[in-house]
Amino acid sequence: MHSDVSTPRNRPVVVGVNGSRIGPALVDLAVTEAALYRAPLLITHVWPGRYAGAYRGHGAVPSRADAERLLELSAGRARQLAASVPVTTELLDGGAANQLAETSRRARLLVLGHRDEVYARPTWGSTTAYLAHQSRCPVMVYRGVVPVDGPVVVATSSRPEECDATLGYAFERAALVSAPLTAIHIWTRPGAADGIPPIVRPGAYAEERAVADQALAEVLAGWTARFPDVPVERLVVGDFDMALTIERALRRGRLMVAGIGQSGSFAELLCSAREARAVVRKTSPTVLVPRESARRGNPVVSLQYPRDRV
Repeated sequence: MHSDVSTPRNRPVVVGVNGSRIGPALVDLAVTEAALYRAPLLITHVWPGRYAGAYRGHGAVPSRADAERLLELSAGRARQLAASVPVTTELLDGGAANQLAETSRRARLLVLGHRDEVYARPTWGSTTAYLAHQSRCPVMVYRGVVPVDGPVVVATSSRPEECDATLGYAFERAALVSAPLTAIHIWTRPGAADGIPPIVRPGAYAEERAVADQALAEVLAGWTARFPDVPVERLVVGDFDMALTIERALRRGRLMVAGIGQSGSFAELLCSAREARAVVRKTSPTVLVPRESARRGNPVVSLQYPRDRV
């Protein structure tokens, strides 16, 4: 029986595998993350053999031996990629979403993938979408490619109580991989959130945008002082440009970081973002950071560790 008494330094990176086509890529990504953070790797598989809930699949259920073999192969791949990373496996019974949500309580990072289906169903899949809202640790969603260039992109509010965990993750990640940081703040005009068409007086748009940019600068100030070597670009965009801006950021950055937020609407936007020029969605990974991560001491990167690579 596991308890939530682990410390930030020994919490593992957890990856969930289910035998899908992207399974090997998920293991590779999780190994890279574990090596980067100097953390152990836990490979999990939720076997549905005894699960009889509403979301049980209608196809043939693999045997428990098949599930154990999947974990064995995944662990072998991980150890071959990075011999220095401690690798363990865990076979769970039940519903995948609930079991992985429980596992997230003792994890540093949870690595998951989008569904295997092609462009006709541009969503993450039910399990990943559920964990994007319910995970207790940051969730990294693999989206087809893992760029090694480009900035770390963080979507942030201008309220410190809402964005501290997100900005902490983004700044420390950028510092760890020596990457620039692009901070995006979605600016909503007064009244627009309530569906009221705002009355725009001459010059008001520029003034309001300047106020939003100043608020973003203020919320970044403490982090830029803490991480002076991280180049930061501020980007303030209106709500009408939000979807396009996010899709461009997913294509041009190496990582998108965002908070789960109160309503979860931003997570839904990221869930549906896709690469329109390809048959499948291939964009940089997304990390969703729950607000309570800061209180749990997670996700912090100890910058005293050497910057090893896999």
